[in-house]
Amino acid sequence: MVKIRLRRVGTKHKLSYRIVVADSRSPRDGRFIEIVGHYNPLTDPATININEEKVVKWLKQGAQPTDTVYSLLRKSGISGIMDKLEPQKGSPHLTSPLKGEEKGESDKETK
Repeated sequence: MVKIRLRRVGTKHKLSYRIVVADSRSPRDGRFIEIVGHYNPLTDPATININEEKVVKWLKQGAQPTDTVYSLLRKSGISGIMDKLEPQKGSPHLTSPLKGEEKGESDKETK
């Protein structure tokens, strides 16, 4: 399975991340297919540079963003494009409950 995830770069206390497309079996800082953006959490506010064309291309081909990358895509405004794509089976972003909402609450109401 192909994932869109973060790859750590930089030195110990000056880290930054590349947003890459990689095989899910590859290690975090290992081999990747393509760089699609950069993320620097140390700047105020955090710097997010994403190539939308590349991300959309990979999402259409079935790449799954990790939870962190998904939130970065939402902050950068790509989530509108992501909603238009067909949902993949078992996508954690579409089936997970909203913040503050627990899984057991809906079961209690029906009983």
